[in-house]
Amino acid sequence: MRYIILVSHGEFASGLKNATSMLIGSQKNLLCTGMLDGMGADSFVENFRSLIKAITQEDQIVLLADLAEGSPMTNALNTLSECGLMGNVIAIAGMNLPMVVTAAMLDEDLLDKEAVAQAILEEAHNQLRTMQLDIGEDDEI
Repeated sequence: MRYIILVSHGEFASGLKNATSMLIGSQKNLLCTGMLDGMGADSFVENFRSLIKAITQEDQIVLLADLAEGSPMTNALNTLSECGLMGNVIAIAGMNLPMVVTAAMLDEDLLDKEAVAQAILEEAHNQLRTMQLDIGEDDEI
C-alpha cells in the first residue's frame, strides 16, 4: 500500500487533509500530524510513531512536509529511519493542495519512486502561476 503522510507546523497538514477529502473523498491511506504551537519534538515524535504503527517495510510512503528542514520533516524522517522504513520513502517539502491530491490519486501500481516524485512535483509546479485579471473600472470583484 502507498501511504501519504502530511507533516507540518501548526494545523496546515490537517487542513490539507480536510481539503483533499472535500475534493476527492476520504482516503484511508492519507495520514497527517502537525507540530502544534508549544508542542515539543518528543510529543510530535510520539504522535508520528502512533500514526505509522500499521505501516510495514513493504509499504511505500510519500512524506509531504511544509518546510524542507523544519522540525516536522526532520523528526518524521528520523522516526522513519529508526523504524526501518526509509527504504520506500519519497520525501518532498513545500507541500500544497495539488501535491496532496495528486499523491492520493496516483495509480497504486506506479511503484518507481522517481516516477511517483516526478508526477507529484509536476502537478504542483503546473498549479503555480500568476493569474492575469482583466478588471475594468466598472467591474465588480
